Order: sequence, then C-alpha cells, then structure tokens
Amino acid sequence: MGAAAGAFAAAAIREAIKKQGEAGVVFAAAPSQNETLDGLVATEDIQWERVCAFHMDEYVGAQPGAPYSFRRYLNEHLVSRVPLKRFYAIRGEDEDPLSVAHEYAALLAERPPGVCLAGIGENGHIAFNDPHVADFSDPEDVKVVELDRRSREQQVADGLFGSVEQVPRRAITLTIPRIFRIPTLIVSVPGPRKREAVRAALTGPISEACPASILRTHRSAHLFLDEEAASLIRI
Repeated sequence: MGAAAGAFAAAAIREAIKKQGEAGVVFAAAPSQNETLDGLVATEDIQWERVCAFHMDEYVGAQPGAPYSFRRYLNEHLVSRVPLKRFYAIRGEDEDPLSVAHEYAALLAERPPGVCLAGIGENGHIAFNDPHVADFSDPEDVKVVELDRRSREQQVADGLFGSVEQVPRRAITLTIPRIFRIPTLIVSVPGPRKREAVRAALTGPISEACPASILRTHRSAHLFLDEEAASLIRI
C-alpha cells in the first residue's frame, strides 16, 4: 500500500511541477503515513527543490520538538530526508491560535497546493475535522477545533501519549472545503483499527457523521488501503 501510494504521489508531484514550475503539497502527519512517506522519499526523480510542503493540522500548545508534534513527525519522516524548497509549519505553540489559523489560511490562498497526502481517522475524520465539528460548507479554510474523545483515544493507540488525559483538547486544522479544493488527494489508510471508518466512508451516507464520506464526491481522490483496512468491504 505504502509503495503504491508513494509512487502515485510522486507522479502527481512531478505533474504539478511540470505544469506550474513547482508543487505545493499538504502532508498528513500520523503513523498511518509512514509507509507512504517512505515510498515517496525513496523515489529518485522528484525535484524536491521545487516542492513547498504544508501540513494539515497541529495541536494547540505543541512545541515544535514535542514528541507528539506533527511538525516533529514531518521533520523526521520528510523534511530531514529531502531537500524541500520550503516547509511551512503551523505554529501550535503560539499564544493566539486563531491568528495562526487565519495566517495559515492566507498562506494557502497565496500559494495554493496542488497535491494532498491524507489519512482517515478511526472516527472518520479528515485532518482534525471530527464528526462534531466537521462542516462540508465550512466558511473557514483553517480553524481551531475541539477534539472529540474518540479522536484523542486514537492518539493514545498510536503510541503518542500514555493516556487520553495527556492528549491536547484543541488543534488547528485545515477544514474540509479547503482540503477539497486541492486538485489531487492521495488517501492512505492501513490497519484493522480503520476498517469501520473505511466501510462508513465508502458505503454509508455522505454525511458529516463520517467526514471522510465526502471524499466520494471529489474529482480526483485516490484511496489506498491494505488488506486489514479493506476487510469489511465487499465488492
């Protein structure tokens, strides 16, 4: 799965560079992305010096070097491994997260990304658009959200925290409409813990109750699953 998703992402990035001279790419930061990023980084014919990287979300209050910081994850799995033109970080540690959200939205408007590497959460979230805050018509491009308990429990299961009480309660996230305006979405979803969310996203109603269900209406969303994540799908 990771090799296939990484190869597809590499082709999308090369095509964006060919058309526009450079590529803006939004990256999810989670263990579900490990194999995809490994596959992408292993590709030898990407002009990384023409790639600007963004990320999808960050915890409010997270210092850049914190073990659970999404910036730390991307620095380890991507930024330190390839010669990017630039990595635009969401400043989770800033005392005014609402201003950070507005500034990041303005940055995305100024430099619109063409490719996004995403995942799906156990509760069906995309980025940190959990069901209770997901809005398919959200007027904001980036916003501050309260995380639901299921989402916070997933972070514990991913090994990022020792208990749900340690997981930050708020995050800065790209909204679903902003993600949806990215021309190419590459969605990697491995593991048995995601199988219920995958089934809901693919076969349930298109609803904010499962935010990932909206992916079925995107013109160029590509879903990569391993056997465990796909185990509840019947074709």
